[in-house]
Amino acid sequence: MKDPTTLNRLYGRAKGHKLRAGQQALVDHFLPQVAVPDGPLDARTLFGDDRPLEFEIGFGAGEHLAYQAGLRPDHGFIGCEPFVNGVVGALMHIRDDALTNVRIHMGDAMEALARFPDASLDKVYLLHPDPWPKARHAKRRMMNPGPLDRIAAKLKPGGEFRFGTDHPIYCRWAMMQMNKRSDFIWQAKTASDFLVRPDDWPETRYARKARTVFGHDIWYFRYIRV
Repeated sequence: MKDPTTLNRLYGRAKGHKLRAGQQALVDHFLPQVAVPDGPLDARTLFGDDRPLEFEIGFGAGEHLAYQAGLRPDHGFIGCEPFVNGVVGALMHIRDDALTNVRIHMGDAMEALARFPDASLDKVYLLHPDPWPKARHAKRRMMNPGPLDRIAAKLKPGGEFRFGTDHPIYCRWAMMQMNKRSDFIWQAKTASDFLVRPDDWPETRYARKARTVFGHDIWYFRYIRV
Protein backbone atom coordinates (compact mmCIF):
# COMPACT_ATOMS: atom_id res chain seq x y z
CA MET A 1 0.00 0.00 0.00
CA LYS A 2 1.31 3.43 -0.93
CA ASP A 3 2.50 5.66 1.92
CA PRO A 4 -0.27 8.31 2.23
CA THR A 5 2.27 11.03 3.02
CA THR A 6 3.71 10.67 -0.48
CA LEU A 7 0.43 11.62 -2.15
CA ASN A 8 0.33 14.83 -4.16
CA ARG A 9 -3.07 16.23 -3.33
CA LEU A 10 -4.32 19.39 -1.66
CA TYR A 11 -6.99 18.91 1.00
CA GLY A 12 -9.26 21.82 1.91
CA ARG A 13 -12.63 23.47 1.52
CA ALA A 14 -13.71 25.17 -1.69
CA LYS A 15 -16.78 27.18 -0.68
CA GLY A 16 -17.66 29.63 2.06
CA HIS A 17 -20.33 32.31 2.37
CA LYS A 18 -22.43 33.15 -0.67
CA LEU A 19 -20.83 35.69 -2.98
CA ARG A 20 -22.35 39.12 -3.44
CA ALA A 21 -23.25 40.19 -6.97
CA GLY A 22 -20.05 42.19 -7.45
CA GLN A 23 -17.92 39.33 -6.18
CA GLN A 24 -19.64 36.86 -8.46
CA ALA A 25 -19.03 39.21 -11.37
CA LEU A 26 -15.31 39.13 -10.62
CA VAL A 27 -15.34 35.34 -10.76
CA ASP A 28 -17.44 35.25 -13.90
CA HIS A 29 -15.75 37.98 -15.91
CA PHE A 30 -12.36 38.91 -14.44
CA LEU A 31 -11.06 35.52 -13.35
CA PRO A 32 -11.05 34.14 -16.94
CA GLN A 33 -8.73 37.01 -17.93
CA VAL A 34 -6.08 36.07 -15.36
CA ALA A 35 -6.73 32.33 -14.98
CA VAL A 36 -3.99 29.76 -15.46
CA PRO A 37 -4.77 27.98 -18.74
CA ASP A 38 -4.99 24.25 -19.30
CA GLY A 39 -1.97 22.27 -20.48
CA PRO A 40 1.78 22.63 -19.88
CA LEU A 41 2.85 25.84 -18.14
CA ASP A 42 5.88 28.09 -18.30
CA ALA A 43 6.67 31.81 -18.21
CA ARG A 44 6.13 32.34 -21.92
CA THR A 45 2.75 30.58 -21.86
CA LEU A 46 1.58 32.63 -18.89
CA PHE A 47 3.21 36.03 -19.49
CA GLY A 48 4.61 36.02 -23.01
CA ASP A 49 8.28 36.18 -22.03
CA ASP A 50 10.94 34.33 -20.03
CA ARG A 51 10.63 36.17 -16.73
CA PRO A 52 11.32 34.56 -13.31
CA LEU A 53 8.38 32.74 -11.77
CA GLU A 54 7.10 32.62 -8.19
CA PHE A 55 4.37 30.22 -7.05
CA GLU A 56 2.12 30.50 -3.98
CA ILE A 57 0.25 27.50 -2.62
CA GLY A 58 -3.00 28.49 -0.91
CA PHE A 59 -2.88 32.31 -0.97
CA GLY A 60 -5.78 32.97 1.41
CA ALA A 61 -7.21 36.37 0.52
CA GLY A 62 -4.30 37.20 -1.76
CA GLU A 63 -2.58 39.84 0.41
CA HIS A 64 0.85 38.24 0.32
CA LEU A 65 0.56 37.36 -3.37
CA ALA A 66 -0.34 40.94 -4.30
CA TYR A 67 2.41 42.39 -2.10
CA GLN A 68 5.13 40.26 -3.70
CA ALA A 69 3.79 40.93 -7.20
CA GLY A 70 3.88 44.66 -6.52
CA LEU A 71 7.49 44.44 -5.35
CA ARG A 72 8.70 42.65 -8.49
CA PRO A 73 6.62 43.64 -11.52
CA ASP A 74 9.18 41.97 -13.79
CA HIS A 75 8.47 38.57 -12.19
CA GLY A 76 5.48 36.36 -12.87
CA PHE A 77 3.34 35.18 -9.95
CA ILE A 78 1.10 32.14 -9.93
CA GLY A 79 -1.34 31.87 -7.04
CA CYS A 80 -3.35 28.72 -6.31
CA GLU A 81 -6.37 28.62 -4.03
CA PRO A 82 -9.39 26.26 -4.10
CA PHE A 83 -11.48 28.48 -1.81
CA VAL A 84 -13.64 30.74 -4.01
CA ASN A 85 -13.92 33.50 -1.40
CA GLY A 86 -10.14 33.68 -1.23
CA VAL A 87 -9.94 33.88 -5.01
CA VAL A 88 -12.34 36.84 -4.92
CA GLY A 89 -10.01 38.58 -2.45
CA ALA A 90 -7.03 38.05 -4.75
CA LEU A 91 -8.98 39.28 -7.78
CA MET A 92 -9.82 42.47 -5.91
CA HIS A 93 -6.13 43.06 -5.16
CA ILE A 94 -5.17 42.39 -8.77
CA ARG A 95 -7.85 44.79 -10.02
CA ASP A 96 -7.29 47.55 -7.47
CA ASP A 97 -3.48 47.45 -7.70
CA ALA A 98 -3.51 47.06 -11.51
CA LEU A 99 -1.26 44.00 -11.29
CA THR A 100 -0.52 42.52 -14.70
CA ASN A 101 1.97 39.93 -13.49
CA VAL A 102 -0.36 37.56 -11.58
CA ARG A 103 -2.17 34.46 -12.76
CA ILE A 104 -4.72 32.57 -10.65
CA HIS A 105 -5.50 28.87 -10.46
CA MET A 106 -8.75 28.23 -8.58
CA GLY A 107 -8.09 24.61 -7.71
CA ASP A 108 -5.50 22.15 -6.49
CA ALA A 109 -2.02 23.70 -6.34
CA MET A 110 -0.33 20.33 -6.73
CA GLU A 111 -2.09 19.75 -10.04
CA ALA A 112 -0.99 23.14 -11.37
CA LEU A 113 2.54 22.72 -10.02
CA ALA A 114 2.91 19.40 -11.83
CA ARG A 115 2.39 21.15 -15.18
CA PHE A 116 5.55 23.26 -14.87
CA PRO A 117 8.89 21.98 -16.14
CA ASP A 118 11.34 20.81 -13.52
CA ALA A 119 13.73 23.51 -12.26
CA SER A 120 11.55 26.33 -13.61
CA LEU A 121 10.46 28.25 -10.48
CA ASP A 122 12.47 30.82 -8.54
CA LYS A 123 10.32 30.79 -5.40
CA VAL A 124 7.56 28.72 -3.86
CA TYR A 125 5.48 29.96 -0.91
CA LEU A 126 3.43 27.89 1.54
CA LEU A 127 2.10 30.21 4.24
CA HIS A 128 -0.18 29.12 7.08
CA PRO A 129 -1.49 25.94 5.48
CA ASP A 130 -4.21 23.96 7.22
CA PRO A 131 -2.33 22.17 10.04
CA TRP A 132 -4.65 19.15 10.18
CA PRO A 133 -3.65 18.82 13.86
CA LYS A 134 -5.13 15.39 14.54
CA ALA A 135 -2.63 12.58 14.08
CA ARG A 136 -4.99 10.59 11.89
CA HIS A 137 -5.04 13.50 9.42
CA ALA A 138 -1.26 13.93 9.22
CA LYS A 139 -1.27 12.48 5.69
CA ARG A 140 -3.25 15.54 4.55
CA ARG A 141 -0.55 18.03 5.52
CA MET A 142 1.28 19.77 2.71
CA MET A 143 4.57 19.39 4.53
CA ASN A 144 4.90 15.72 3.61
CA PRO A 145 7.28 13.87 1.27
CA GLY A 146 4.96 13.85 -1.75
CA PRO A 147 4.27 17.59 -1.97
CA LEU A 148 7.81 18.47 -0.87
CA ASP A 149 9.28 16.23 -3.56
CA ARG A 150 7.22 18.07 -6.16
CA ILE A 151 8.19 21.48 -4.82
CA ALA A 152 11.85 20.47 -4.85
CA ALA A 153 11.58 19.23 -8.42
CA LYS A 154 10.02 22.43 -9.73
CA LEU A 155 12.39 24.85 -7.96
CA LYS A 156 15.55 25.95 -9.73
CA PRO A 157 18.85 25.17 -7.99
CA GLY A 158 19.30 28.11 -5.64
CA GLY A 159 15.55 28.76 -5.64
CA GLU A 160 13.79 29.57 -2.38
CA PHE A 161 11.01 27.76 -0.54
CA ARG A 162 9.25 29.79 2.15
CA PHE A 163 7.02 28.19 4.74
CA GLY A 164 5.20 29.90 7.60
CA THR A 165 2.90 28.66 10.35
CA ASP A 166 1.43 29.73 13.68
CA HIS A 167 0.54 26.18 14.72
CA PRO A 168 3.05 24.48 17.05
CA ILE A 169 2.11 20.92 16.05
CA TYR A 170 2.56 21.76 12.39
CA CYS A 171 5.78 23.63 13.12
CA ARG A 172 7.30 20.56 14.76
CA TRP A 173 6.01 18.29 12.00
CA ALA A 174 7.40 20.54 9.26
CA MET A 175 10.82 20.76 10.91
CA MET A 176 10.89 16.99 11.25
CA GLN A 177 10.04 16.56 7.57
CA MET A 178 12.54 19.12 6.34
CA ASN A 179 15.33 17.84 8.57
CA LYS A 180 15.09 14.49 6.77
CA ARG A 181 15.84 16.08 3.41
CA SER A 182 19.17 16.79 1.75
CA ASP A 183 17.77 18.85 -1.14
CA PHE A 184 17.03 21.98 0.93
CA ILE A 185 19.29 24.10 3.13
CA TRP A 186 17.59 25.92 6.00
CA GLN A 187 18.72 29.55 6.06
CA ALA A 188 18.33 30.13 9.81
CA LYS A 189 21.57 30.80 11.66
CA THR A 190 20.04 31.94 14.96
CA ALA A 191 16.61 31.62 16.61
CA SER A 192 15.67 35.15 15.55
CA ASP A 193 16.02 34.12 11.92
CA PHE A 194 12.79 32.14 12.11
CA LEU A 195 11.05 33.99 14.94
CA VAL A 196 11.31 37.48 13.42
CA ARG A 197 9.36 38.26 10.27
CA PRO A 198 11.66 39.21 7.36
CA ASP A 199 11.17 42.70 5.91
CA ASP A 200 9.91 41.31 2.59
CA TRP A 201 7.40 38.98 4.26
CA PRO A 202 4.22 41.05 4.84
CA GLU A 203 1.95 40.39 7.79
CA THR A 204 -1.44 39.31 6.49
CA ARG A 205 -4.71 39.77 8.32
CA TYR A 206 -4.69 36.08 9.22
CA ALA A 207 -1.21 36.31 10.73
CA ARG A 208 -2.02 39.52 12.59
CA LYS A 209 -5.12 37.93 14.12
CA ALA A 210 -3.18 34.81 15.09
CA ARG A 211 -0.55 36.95 16.79
CA THR A 212 -2.64 39.69 18.43
CA VAL A 213 -5.99 38.00 19.14
CA PHE A 214 -4.94 34.42 19.86
CA GLY A 215 -1.42 35.16 21.10
CA HIS A 216 0.21 32.67 18.72
CA ASP A 217 3.87 32.69 17.88
CA ILE A 218 4.59 32.69 14.16
CA TRP A 219 7.52 30.85 12.63
CA TYR A 220 9.13 31.95 9.37
CA PHE A 221 11.15 29.33 7.49
CA ARG A 222 13.34 29.96 4.45
CA TYR A 223 14.99 27.10 2.56
CA ILE A 224 17.26 27.17 -0.48
CA ARG A 225 17.06 24.38 -3.04
CA VAL A 226 20.39 22.62 -3.34
